Amino acid sequence: MENSRFEQYARIAAIALLALGCVLVVQPFIGAILFAGVLVMSTWPAYAWLVDRWKGRRTLAALAIVLALVVALAVPVALAAQSLVVHSPAMVEAVRGFIERREALQLPTFIVQLPLVGPLLEEYWQLLLASRDELVALAKRLADPAKTMLLAMGAGIGAGLVQILIALFVAFFFYRDGERVRLLLIEGVTRLAGADHGARLFATAQSAIRGVVYGLIGTAFAQAAVAFVGFLIACVPGAALLAALTFILSLVPMGPVLVWGGAAAWLYTHDQAGWAIFMVVYGAAIISSVDNFVKPILMSRAGNLSMLLVVLGVFGGAIAFGFIGLFVGPALLAVAWSLLKTWIDVTDEDERKAESAA
Repeated sequence: MENSRFEQYARIAAIALLALGCVLVVQPFIGAILFAGVLVMSTWPAYAWLVDRWKGRRTLAALAIVLALVVALAVPVALAAQSLVVHSPAMVEAVRGFIERREALQLPTFIVQLPLVGPLLEEYWQLLLASRDELVALAKRLADPAKTMLLAMGAGIGAGLVQILIALFVAFFFYRDGERVRLLLIEGVTRLAGADHGARLFATAQSAIRGVVYGLIGTAFAQAAVAFVGFLIACVPGAALLAALTFILSLVPMGPVLVWGGAAAWLYTHDQAGWAIFMVVYGAAIISSVDNFVKPILMSRAGNLSMLLVVLGVFGGAIAFGFIGLFVGPALLAVAWSLLKTWIDVTDEDERKAESAA
């Protein structure tokens, strides 16, 4: 009796140690695995179309989709990281030099000559310039911390690039063996939720993930594309790098403003006030407005997910999983919210059926 009990405890201890070891091994890659799952569920229709077009060649179709995702995701992230790391010292020095130039801090003539408000703005601006010495001193003190912060941001995006590449490597096997993985997931959800509701909950989760990913990445691509056109029109140098940075920052609320606002400031400091005004108008009216039109349309597939959950998912996911948490966080919250609504609807439906049967 004692030997059988000892063997039972030994088996439990062995299973616990094995589970703990597996968790420790997989823990550094949990974010990448989740991101791979999000990408696969979002792009599965395209993969299925390729498999059908190429007569069942799953490995070739998986490789093609992964290479397309490398171009669509990894390349913009790599450009943004390279831009921050290489150009951040020059950016900080340019801002500091701009502040030290008193003539650069004068209001443009067309603003001063505005009727009624022009003189008032000029008077107020001169009051602000009275503390110019303190402003210059503050800029000098903040220069080195600003460089460090920008380099850290570049390093963080570079670490995110590594996570994206790992996720795409995992996604290749998810694509190739996707049917078996899908059947295992459906079987697991069916056992947890019952045969009547398992497939419905799985479809709800898949729809929520697609809606969020299409909304976030689709909006990011749209903003990056229109920003690239605007930078080319205004002859801003490094238009491709700025567009890649717009793609990254579009995941953060008000992020693209930092890019096109910086471009407008650069144009103004180089005596191109007209193009600077164009960049501000174009950025506010077109680049930033894309977020207000495209994202709600694309995210409607996520069950009209609240933007509060999206924002919490973006920042919370970044804290929990790093850079790829910008994608994983909103997807997880979307799935949880959609499943909760579906579970409530299913419960009400079962109660009504029970009442009608009684």
